[in-house]
Amino acid sequence: MSDPDHKRQMDELSAKLEAYKAAQTSDKAHQEEHYSQAQHAWRMVTEMVAGLGIGFGIGYALDEVLGTSPWMMVLFTLVGTAAGINVMLRTAKELQDTQTPPKTGGDEGTKDGD
Repeated sequence: MSDPDHKRQMDELSAKLEAYKAAQTSDKAHQEEHYSQAQHAWRMVTEMVAGLGIGFGIGYALDEVLGTSPWMMVLFTLVGTAAGINVMLRTAKELQDTQTPPKTGGDEGTKDGD
């Protein structure tokens, strides 16, 4: 085997490796984006369940201490659910703000009085 032939084979191999790496990084970016969306969804579900559970726990503890059997538990479960929904909506707004591009200050769509 001659030296120029060896050089050509190495160049072909390098080109194939670069093409393979480029394909892998584009697939990986798509997979990470999908994983990121699932991660955000689980975060919101966890926030909702945590609010509900904390409200239930506080209500149950107050019922045991005060002897007002189901009333505090029902009240604080509802308050915890409302708090969980509030946190979940705040997280959704935060995610929406990070994903939508900022508006430009252009004059598109406006009419001048000329």
